[in-house]
Amino acid sequence: MPRPYSTDLRERAVEAVESGASRREIAEIFKVGVSSVIRWCQRWSETGSAAPKRSGGSVSPLEEHSDWILALIAKQPDLTLEEILAVMAKQGIPGSRSALQRFFDRHNVSFKKKACTRQSKNEPMSLAPADVGDESKACLTPLGWCLSTRPLPAQTWFGSEVVARAGSGWSHRFRMDIGKQ
Repeated sequence: MPRPYSTDLRERAVEAVESGASRREIAEIFKVGVSSVIRWCQRWSETGSAAPKRSGGSVSPLEEHSDWILALIAKQPDLTLEEILAVMAKQGIPGSRSALQRFFDRHNVSFKKKACTRQSKNEPMSLAPADVGDESKACLTPLGWCLSTRPLPAQTWFGSEVVARAGSGWSHRFRMDIGKQ
């Protein structure tokens, strides 16, 4: 979007119109649109200033309900976005998942969970209750995982010819060594 004309140009155009020149003449002299000069004069008569209005930005409809939404997550911090949207729908508040996420970003609200860690690398992974969320929503999570992470793919044995072909340099060398025996 182009930048607005300077305030100085606008004020000179308005002063010229007030001194008796027509808006069309001033538009031709300053090489601007006639409608621009007309708007500047209207703004001058309404506000006493020909300065440009602020441009850009918008206000989310969720901002009207910000106190209610923030109080909801303060009361129940373990709600997911879908659950918050369901509660909002019951209250008649329209919204979408992406709009709600942007709302929380603007208000510095994060839904990150605590990381679960192993006691030591030598311990096998076993199921243990996650240290996250409400007691009624406790779930079992393998040690070392977070609720937002996925498990690693199953380990494969590189003795297979198919797997050896699909692998990178190490498996290729391994297959070559087998062929030499």
